[in-house]
Amino acid sequence: MKFFIDTGDVAAIRDLMPTGMVDGITTNPSLAAKTGKRFRDLIAEICEVCPGPVSAEVVADTAEGMIAQAKIVRAIAPNVVVKAPLTWEGLKATRALSEAGHPVNVTLCFSANQALLAAKAGAAYISPFVGRLDDIHLDGMDLIRDIRAIYDNFGFTTEILVASIRTVSHVREAALIGADVGTMPPATLRALASHPLTDKGLAQFNADWAASGLSID
Repeated sequence: MKFFIDTGDVAAIRDLMPTGMVDGITTNPSLAAKTGKRFRDLIAEICEVCPGPVSAEVVADTAEGMIAQAKIVRAIAPNVVVKAPLTWEGLKATRALSEAGHPVNVTLCFSANQALLAAKAGAAYISPFVGRLDDIHLDGMDLIRDIRAIYDNFGFTTEILVASIRTVSHVREAALIGADVGTMPPATLRALASHPLTDKGLAQFNADWAASGLSID
């Protein structure tokens, strides 16, 4: 399972890259707006730090507008992935862009039928938002199971990019289901390494080692 970081914070990306755990980056208009940076400058900076796929979202309402904006963001760096909404206009743009060789991440997916449409349109990634489904008392992971089954049934190559990840349990469940990618905030990625028994065991090892008077030298 690949790990993407969902952020516009370049410093956070730069800090995590040496771990080898970051396979790509996702952004959205809200995250980009928080940085206060010019959008193209922000995406270019992220692409310099991360060589993996970097999703940059278009904001036009029509397919024609999305395609025009997609050409702008794709010119920023070769690893830019166009991010488009799961609307009919977004699907039309996805079809045109994918046929022209531009990878598209179709976002704001909340149903298996939407995911099926995105795959048929040629999306490189589908982004189902599990956390937002949980917010309305639905099980977001049920959607991931449905999408995985449908894609496997028909051999779709669209990668399932689990988005709106809120907890480490979301990551574990997505991996068990067989999702291709999970995108999460930097803090969630860091939390994957945390466990109280690890902390307790390390504290005991360190205390015993200090009391022994031994040295590795």
